[in-house]
Amino acid sequence: MSDEPSVTGPPGVRIAPAATDDADAVADLWVALAADQRQHGSTLLATANRDAVREWAASRAVTGELFVARDGGETDATAALLGFVGFTLEHGGYDRDCTRGVVSNLYVVPERRGEGVGSALLHAAEQALSSAGADAVVLEALANNDRARAFYAEHGYDLHRVELRKSVGTTNGTPAETTDDTPAETTDDHDGS
Repeated sequence: MSDEPSVTGPPGVRIAPAATDDADAVADLWVALAADQRQHGSTLLATANRDAVREWAASRAVTGELFVARDGGETDATAALLGFVGFTLEHGGYDRDCTRGVVSNLYVVPERRGEGVGSALLHAAEQALSSAGADAVVLEALANNDRARAFYAEHGYDLHRVELRKSVGTTNGTPAETTDDTPAETTDDHDGS
């Protein structure tokens, strides 16, 4: 979708299209993202989805719909990945009166947050989507992730749609979820008859 973005990151940080060789590193960063999001109510299992995310990252690198933030090294091979952002034009589904770009999976390593890396990644994705014909950009943030919601609000994103959730597979009124990638243990409460 996009060539080299014309976005400058903080000093020493370069925003660039991901290469297929970045897929493993992006998948590792995504696992950290997904693990962190569990504290905000995400039901995605981090490690269990690593292979699928690796394939997603490789595919998006080929289509130009994945940017990475690099730091340090003289070449891409020696530059540490600081974060990534996936994005695409919305395809299929319903007819709409505008073309929507979708930003997904924006992540910056915790030790580099607050330096403008996430803002540069987001801006690069927005530019690429606009160049590809998007009239608006949409994204999702977990309702309980106040920091992410504030970040997006600072960048001009308004509340547009609200997803409501109700757990129906409960035990004692509590959702049957785990706090890590280990599936919840189940027991059979019947007597075999």
